[in-house]
Amino acid sequence: MCDCAGTLRKRLDFQALAKAVAAQEGVAAVQVAARLCAVPDDMNLLALSVQVYGAPRTVSAIPAEAFYPRPEVDSSIVRVDLFPQPVIPAPQLDTFFRLARGAFGQKRKMLRNSLSAGLNRPAADVSRVLEAAGIDPMRRAETLNLAEWRALIEKV
Repeated sequence: MCDCAGTLRKRLDFQALAKAVAAQEGVAAVQVAARLCAVPDDMNLLALSVQVYGAPRTVSAIPAEAFYPRPEVDSSIVRVDLFPQPVIPAPQLDTFFRLARGAFGQKRKMLRNSLSAGLNRPAADVSRVLEAAGIDPMRRAETLNLAEWRALIEKV
């Protein structure tokens, strides 16, 4: 664990961010901390990218007035307790992140459509892969848990 604090920026590469956050505790805006700790039905690419490596949790709140100069938002200390191994096997991580970016690339779209567009594959092919993984193609990316992502990776 590192005793340094860092501010998480939204536009960082998600895979690099996931590895960086998983290696330490960090300070993030309350909204970013909430996104990191999201659960299925509210998942997002940032949360998924971090949760592959460990379990994030908010450790403490830091009011904006604790900083100088004072930011516009409150912050949180976020800790990620690393898993011994990533939830997705290391050889499949590149495929996982490609699928995840495709799935979350079009907000509020069904997995069949978002993956079809994100991976440039016919929707019928994507539907078959999703069904083989036991996932309803009509669901949205934010509803999947890590076990379902792993099942999907194994069918690709």
